[in-house]
Amino acid sequence: MKRERATKLLNDMLDRLEKGGWPLDLIDEILVFGSYARGALTPSDVDLVVEHRTDARLTSEFVHALSYGRDPSASMKRALKGNSRGLQIHFRERSTLEADGFELTPLWTRGEPVSAARTRLAALTPDPAAGRAPRDHMIEAFDGIDRWVPRPVRIDLADLVDRKAATIRQLQLPEAEPAHPVAIEALARWNDTSPLRRAAAAVLAHLEASARPLESVYLHGDPVVGSRYSDTAWQTGVGFGWRYYRGITRHLQQGTDWFEVVRPTRTQALHALHITVQDRTALPRW
Repeated sequence: MKRERATKLLNDMLDRLEKGGWPLDLIDEILVFGSYARGALTPSDVDLVVEHRTDARLTSEFVHALSYGRDPSASMKRALKGNSRGLQIHFRERSTLEADGFELTPLWTRGEPVSAARTRLAALTPDPAAGRAPRDHMIEAFDGIDRWVPRPVRIDLADLVDRKAATIRQLQLPEAEPAHPVAIEALARWNDTSPLRRAAAAVLAHLEASARPLESVYLHGDPVVGSRYSDTAWQTGVGFGWRYYRGITRHLQQGTDWFEVVRPTRTQALHALHITVQDRTALPRW
């Protein structure tokens, strides 16, 4: 991403912050770090730390999202980013990142006018000598796709490998359509142009070719066959874009392996991570 594009994304975020409303009114502080803050001309994304308070509504949404394996920060992300990509937001991680040695640059603090943030943003001038910041918590499986694996996810997955609790390998799924009627019916939940449908078709075709029983596949929040409340012993879990990332260890604890398509798109390569249990007793609880 060019720096000009990154700066526009930040200014658009500040526009939303200035308009206010829930849940933006809960934000206490925004800080920027990483390659953009250092002046890189082509940052892969913009890393931000957002510190915020909670209220009853946000707590309720957080609990509901965790119960269904969804992103508990979705409301806050949507309010800050809109539909744009390129902002990598780390919620309530200031102390953790500072302890890890990251240099955080304050952008905005509660009580200040947003114009103060725009002044600070303008002061983050380009530096041709500043390259992209090296990624931390890297494993071989993240090579080439780490920009689409958020830092909290990298931390947890790298920990699984370090514990020898799981093995993780990267694969690129060819574009394909499944042939089994059950799989075709499962794809009907998405429209034909959806990147999620394309990702689901590729995964299901891969599982068919591997002779996996589709009756035991849990596909992006729902079983391919039957009800999520059934007593089925799941053998394979599938997720897209880390939406159900919090449910991965639960599946691993049940002996289920997991396919994660890290960035579903309409036309570009479909990169996936295949996570398999190595030692169930070494699994943590996320």
